[in-house]
Amino acid sequence: MIIGIGVDIVQNSRIKELINKYGDRFLEKIYTAKEIEYCQSKNSFVASFAARFAAKEAVLKALGTGMRNNNWHEIEILNNELGKPEVLLNNKTARRAKKIKVNSIFISISHEKEYSIAQIIMEGEN
Repeated sequence: MIIGIGVDIVQNSRIKELINKYGDRFLEKIYTAKEIEYCQSKNSFVASFAARFAAKEAVLKALGTGMRNNNWHEIEILNNELGKPEVLLNNKTARRAKKIKVNSIFISISHEKEYSIAQIIMEGEN
């Protein structure tokens, strides 16, 4: 059964402006060290950061909480050995997912020159 869905779209230039203005301070506030390492290894690193930002926002929407009682680092978007993105939840965010009985999280992210988008579907028990 679907427990929650979330979608978010981000203008890549918005993330680029934040990176240019705040640098590592912005990156370290929003992304984990593994996410930063992955995104910085890409030629289109801004779009990779934007897609992960959209994914984190989509997770919060699917959980139905927004940023209340959550932390950006508690949502981690990493790629498996085949390159497929996966969602890892930690601490309060993981406890929220457990409370609403989420047992699977599906993610799709995409980016192009101007925009990045992410969709989350959470499945679980009713």
